[in-house]
Amino acid sequence: MKGVWTAVVTPFEENGGIDINAFRKILHDQADAGVAGVVVGGTTGEAPALTNEEKKTLVQAAIKELGGGGAGVVAGTGTNNTRDSVEFSKWASDAGCSGVLVVTPYYNKPSQTGLEAHFTAVADAVSCEVILYNVPGRTGISITAETVMRLSAHPRIRTLKEATGNVAFTSEILDALSLAGRRMDVLSGDDATFLPLLSVGAAGVISVASNLFPRAMVGLYKAFIEGRTQEALEIHARYYPLFRDLFVESNPVPVKYAMAHARWCRPDPRAPLAPLSEESVRKLQASLDRAGIRKGMKA
Repeated sequence: MKGVWTAVVTPFEENGGIDINAFRKILHDQADAGVAGVVVGGTTGEAPALTNEEKKTLVQAAIKELGGGGAGVVAGTGTNNTRDSVEFSKWASDAGCSGVLVVTPYYNKPSQTGLEAHFTAVADAVSCEVILYNVPGRTGISITAETVMRLSAHPRIRTLKEATGNVAFTSEILDALSLAGRRMDVLSGDDATFLPLLSVGAAGVISVASNLFPRAMVGLYKAFIEGRTQEALEIHARYYPLFRDLFVESNPVPVKYAMAHARWCRPDPRAPLAPLSEESVRKLQASLDRAGIRKGMKA
């Protein structure tokens, strides 16, 4: 998978239920901006706080809204239970998703052998692409370059979302794949490292920031792949304060505040996440103002 993939937020109504109309409007804007696709029910979509039925509702809405329009739909289906991950991934594949995002199992911290078996079980059960998701800051475990290389032999494991923030580690993975004569697309899992990872051979990003300014993120990607590196650097520099401050507290609390500022949805996360603190609001608002993100604008 290549290009800009938006890890979309899950909007909630005042009563705490999913605001499906706001969700559809966000999806429509993403497609209009030219993103490669969206990731539904991931970290940014507050997957840990959603029921399975809510996740399915969001996936089905995304497929219906974007189907046939060129933008793909990836479902976040990974858990720390292999059987549940397989079952939900198979459902998403059968529903028409172009891919499933499968995180390294959290809390139980399996060995590399266990990780390989976990991802292989999912890939064997689906007909769509499987995206490995490495985010040790949240899961407490990291997949190694050697394990990625072995998993790349599976015909449906074609992409890695790399969210360590470590450019050297991405280079190590790409080097291991090259030495083995294999290919896998690496997507940055962090907006701040999107441009740096492109420079060492990554294929794109799964972005939080593109909820808010998808056109700018698509513009950065196109500028880089078309050789306009100075333009890509200027876009990165303009939005870097937001890349940083959209993580001033746990994702997706800051980006939901920013989306409310831009009048896309309410800012409320679902418990146990709490609304943004006053100090964080001041910091994030300053970066929104600096980037020229105004209420109701499309960026």
